[in-house]
Amino acid sequence: MDQLWDDGQPIYLQLRDRIVAMFLDGTLREGDPLPSVRNIAAEYRINPLTVLKGYQELVDSGLVESRRGLGMYMLPGARDLLLQAERQRFLTTQWPKVVATIRRLGLRPEELLKTLKEAQ
Repeated sequence: MDQLWDDGQPIYLQLRDRIVAMFLDGTLREGDPLPSVRNIAAEYRINPLTVLKGYQELVDSGLVESRRGLGMYMLPGARDLLLQAERQRFLTTQWPKVVATIRRLGLRPEELLKTLKEAQ
């Protein structure tokens, strides 16, 4: 996880997003434990309550379960839920901005497909 925090969003939400990215990237898998609250707090020099709040966001989303005395674990089926939620979030928040930029720059679909193929 990158240690830089963005002032535009609360740290607990940024932490949640970083855990989500680790899960989508395959660094974390279903059934894996999350890094301990104490370790994350010490490593990134943030309040343990901030870490707990970020983790609670994942619990509330149905992605993680808290096992008393053992820690937090990614739930089975969490990847499918996460992909669905993140795709919807992308389509409603980021995609409209991308479309507006494409139109503003006058890019054609062929150009976009060409760059997409070159990036693969």
